[in-house]
Amino acid sequence: METKLYYSIGEVAEMLGVNTSMLRFWETEFKDLRPVKNKKGTRSYTQQDIELLRRIHYLTKECGLTLDGARQQLKNDKAPDKNMQVVDTLKELKKFLIQVKQNL
Repeated sequence: METKLYYSIGEVAEMLGVNTSMLRFWETEFKDLRPVKNKKGTRSYTQQDIELLRRIHYLTKECGLTLDGARQQLKNDKAPDKNMQVVDTLKELKKFLIQVKQNL
């Protein structure tokens, strides 16, 4: 992932494999998620926002927690989950292997 200060909602949605409406919905559900908006309302996500979104995605999609459960987990544990990092690594490995297979 290239290092930028701000990412668009489309870029972040692609990183997480979700649609942009999901990100906007999570923004209404998690008070700590507040991307910067310009005068036109265009969202710009920081690296910190993306890390929070990755945790929300992991807790709701991978662990199967409800939004309330994810909110409680984030409130109780500010450190990233080690399992989340393993899942992310495995997803990257899967993408790489699929690319290798396609190139054969």
